[in-house]
Order: sequence, then C-alpha cells, then structure tokens
Amino acid sequence: MQTARDVLTPDALAMLQTIASTGSFAAAARALGVVPSALTYRVRQIEEALDVLLYDRSSRQARLTEAGAELLREGTRLLSEIDAVANRVKRVATGWEPQLTVAVDSIISKATVMELCESFFALNPPTRIKLLDETLSGTLAALTSGQADLALGVPESTNYAGIHGEPLGDVSFVYAVAPHHPLATAAEPLSDELIRQHRAVAVADTIARGNGLTFGLLGGQDVFTVATMQAKLDAQLRGLGGGFVPESMAHNFIETGRLVAKKVARPERIVRVNYAWRNVTKSGPGRALSWWLNQLTSPATRAALLERHRGV
Repeated sequence: MQTARDVLTPDALAMLQTIASTGSFAAAARALGVVPSALTYRVRQIEEALDVLLYDRSSRQARLTEAGAELLREGTRLLSEIDAVANRVKRVATGWEPQLTVAVDSIISKATVMELCESFFALNPPTRIKLLDETLSGTLAALTSGQADLALGVPESTNYAGIHGEPLGDVSFVYAVAPHHPLATAAEPLSDELIRQHRAVAVADTIARGNGLTFGLLGGQDVFTVATMQAKLDAQLRGLGGGFVPESMAHNFIETGRLVAKKVARPERIVRVNYAWRNVTKSGPGRALSWWLNQLTSPATRAALLERHRGV
C-alpha cells in the first residue's frame, strides 16, 4: 500500500487545487487533459493512503470534506513554499530577488512611488514588487520584523542591527483647520489649553505591538483616529477636527482657502524622515533593492517622495 509520501506529490496537490477551482471532477479532468476516471483513481489513491475521505460522494459537485479542505489549505501552502524555494534558487543564480516588499508610510507621495514602480517594471525584471501601507513606527516595524525589505518614510531612528538608513529630508508640519471650524477665527497663537478644547484628528500607528508613536496630541483631548495621513487631511477639510499635517500636503488647500493654517504657541514642528533597508546577505543588496537605493540617491526623487502630493 502506498504511503502519504508516495501520493502527496506536487502534481497531486496541484490536481486537488484544479478540482477545487473548477468545481467538479469532469471540469478538472478537461483542464488537466485526462479522462475523469483517471482523476477519480488518483484521488482514491490519496484517500486510501491517508485513510480519509476527501470528497463528499453524495453530491454531484466536488464538495470537500473537512479533511479535504484542510489538505487543500496545507497543500496550497506547501506548493507556495516549493515556489519560494525555486525563486530563491533563481535569485542566487541571477542576483534578482523573487520579490521586493516596500513599506510606504502615509506621509509619502503615492504618485511618486507608482512612478518608481513604473520605471522599475520597464526593466522587465523577474522581481515582483509588493507595497505595504504603513504609518509612523509601523513603517520601521515592517522592516525590522522581516515583512519588508525597504521602508520609505521612517520618522524615527533606524539604529537597529542589520538595518541601514539614510535621510529623505525634513518635513514641516502646520496646524490646520477647516474655515468653518471654531479655531479658524481664534486669536493667534493658539494655546495648548484652547486646542485641547477641540477634537484632534490623529493617524493610527500601524505597529502591531506596543504603544506606537503619537504626535501633537494633548492629554484629555477628544481624538478622532483615522488610518492614513490622507484620511486625516480629509477629516480636517470636513471640519471634523484639527491637527498638524505636512505643509506639502496641505499647501494647495491652504492656498485655495479650504484649510486655514494657524500659528500655535508650541515650537514649530519639523520631522526628519528617513528611508531604510534590510540587508541580511553577506553579498549585499540584490539587484532589485540596489536599483531602488540608486534611485533614492537622487535629491529630486527624495524631494518628490515628500512633496508631490495630490489633493484628496
């Protein structure tokens, strides 16, 4: 009798995926170019080796049992791992990473990131790009946890083992409210006590553990928390609260009167923003990461990432 190792081959797992995606043995047989009886025989071999039923025979459809669903889930994972091994081997051979994951803080210009992706894909590389939307310390956490290879918009120190960082530039923040907000006509500079009486709009830190970072909030102040800097700006345009926003993001709205910039009693807020990358190989960055790092040496590119914001 065959064992589980004999029957749970990559081809067999791929066959189960095809049955699940097509919805029936007959459709799967057509997709695989085999007769239905051959497909049924292979499924029964797997069932006998595992001593379980994978499909409910009382239905005309290829309906998985709980055991069959679990095998499909684990089989999908195993096939992904096989693909990952093949990609790693390919990377060793060519120097290109199979995938480059970039964590992008919500303070970064999304249009500029997309333009960089467009230029990268024009090279026709074998590397896939994955973008992660992060905020505040979650941007660096994506890098230190191994979820990302490159982080854009890290608003804190990058002094971690295996992490390298360089400055993107300084971001100036302004306190802004909608023209119909009560603080729009208040005498300047706004004191902390006066600001505390009104709702603040804050961006949620995407770090998975810990307290994360907060900027500009006062103790006892009502807070409306949103997911991104773009959402924060939208909320303030609607008069749902006030808060500090990057001057580059608010500039056009201030110029057109949709936001009012207010002087505050506290010191001017300027934040140094960095980009950082993870280097875990002795041979240095792969070809994809090297390409991105080379683009980031350009002052124009760094400035565009911080300043080229479109209206929400």
